[in-house]
Amino acid sequence: MQTVETLNEGLKRAYTLTITAKDIDAKVDVELKRLAPQMKMPGFRPGKVPANLIRKMHGPALTQDALNAAIQESVQNLVAEKQLRPAMQPSVELEDGYDLGKDAVVKVEMEVLPQVPAPAIDGLKLERLTVPVADEAVTEQLQKFADQQKKWDDAADDYVAAMGDLVTVDFVGKTADGVAFDGGTGTDMGVELGAGRLIPGFEDQLVGVKTGDDKVLNVTFPEEYQEKSLAGQPATFDITVKSVKTAGESKIDEDLAKSLGLESLEQLTGLLKGQIEQEHNGLTRTHMKRKLLDQLAEGHDFEVPPSMVEAEFNQIWSQLQHEATHEADPEAAMAEMEGERDDYRKIAERRVRLGLLLSEIGQANGVEVSNQEMQRLLAQAAQQYPAEQRQQFMQYVQQEPMAAAQLRAPLYEDKVVDFLFEKAEITDREATREELEAAIESEDGFASGTHVHDHDNHKPKKKAAAKKKAAPADDAAVTEEAAASDTAEDAPKPAKKAPAKKKAAPVEAETAVTESSPVAAENAEGTEAADAPVKKPRAKKAPTKTEA
Repeated sequence: MQTVETLNEGLKRAYTLTITAKDIDAKVDVELKRLAPQMKMPGFRPGKVPANLIRKMHGPALTQDALNAAIQESVQNLVAEKQLRPAMQPSVELEDGYDLGKDAVVKVEMEVLPQVPAPAIDGLKLERLTVPVADEAVTEQLQKFADQQKKWDDAADDYVAAMGDLVTVDFVGKTADGVAFDGGTGTDMGVELGAGRLIPGFEDQLVGVKTGDDKVLNVTFPEEYQEKSLAGQPATFDITVKSVKTAGESKIDEDLAKSLGLESLEQLTGLLKGQIEQEHNGLTRTHMKRKLLDQLAEGHDFEVPPSMVEAEFNQIWSQLQHEATHEADPEAAMAEMEGERDDYRKIAERRVRLGLLLSEIGQANGVEVSNQEMQRLLAQAAQQYPAEQRQQFMQYVQQEPMAAAQLRAPLYEDKVVDFLFEKAEITDREATREELEAAIESEDGFASGTHVHDHDNHKPKKKAAAKKKAAPADDAAVTEEAAASDTAEDAPKPAKKAPAKKKAAPVEAETAVTESSPVAAENAEGTEAADAPVKKPRAKKAPTKTEA
């Protein structure tokens, strides 16, 4: 093989490889010797078909396979000999006009990983905001559970509904011109007056009704309502009152705990306190991690591969586009995004740089994800699939290095961050939960742009408006989009052990590159990234996940 470097500019590299016909033919001969004992042909005993006859019948196919193998081997040798670390899959192109039996000229282009300067990890200083669990917070949660478990008692037929009562109604929603609209009709809908779950004015106008009453409610849908045709529009609802119920007394007692499947009120209290403490610890870690990454970003500046930045930007942009489609005004959301495109590209560049930096820190200090940890990750991820697809998913990850890398990446990053926490000088300061949340949502937090799966932190420095919660599928025309459900049926019930929070999807790794990505792991050795013949085999497809 002859190698000529045609480009060496910044992180870009390009080469022309000439693979001689002699080398290709030698591979064909090797394949012929391997196949000959297995060949069967009329007139010849098994395994006795002459090699020249096999070549005559299967020569073109054998030569094509030998060419692909030679190209793949040549690119791998190039990467190894030049000690290259491709940032992304190299581009491999066979020169036009190639004829079988001739020398093959192959063009190889790639971007290489930069030489990351020795990370400055000494002298890191962090503040750890700690939030003690107040008794009032536990009591508040207990009261919520008690309210969700409260019983409703039938009121007398002549009882007049008041705030706090539960009114069950049938309804038909109509536009201002009297036409019923889609999603505006329902039966036996329970409305807790004063809960604020429905569009403005709906609950208030039910105050004073009695069982059997018919009434017309006049309302106006919110401007930000999810259904565009109704947003900001007046409407009426023809209501028939089926029943009125009053709330029984909400008690925080042993019976409350037993109704939730627990043994005692003490156990329920301890569980809730542990859950709140776990939430506080998560917020504390998020704040510390952001400040840590801010310090690393401020202390290191080096060139990063444009292709990696583009890939990271595309991932961010795709997620933002998906979120924009769920906004009340998708077009306005998209327009705002376009105005901040350059800011998002800077965030992508920062992520890539931080990813390379964390990878360098991890490798230099022996941080790794063990096989046991990887198997645990794989088993956890498989639980997101239907039972009949879990084995297929596990086989897919085991056979696809990229899938395994994506699965491994978040854990590896967390382990590197934990290592840096141990190195840092940490001072503790007690704070309230509100102060901690405000610190996380501060401009510095939004500007960092390194945590895809932390809410909204991939936004540029200008903080975007809070998103509205999507309206439930049922009673969509009545339910206000921003309202959260607090009904007893929808309320979360504590289990005997608090369930661990699900990790974000592997594609949402907090930084763009980690030890376990092909870029930082396999490419560091210069062996795997070159595994790209001209005719790439079709990648295996992961099983489709069934959404809950």
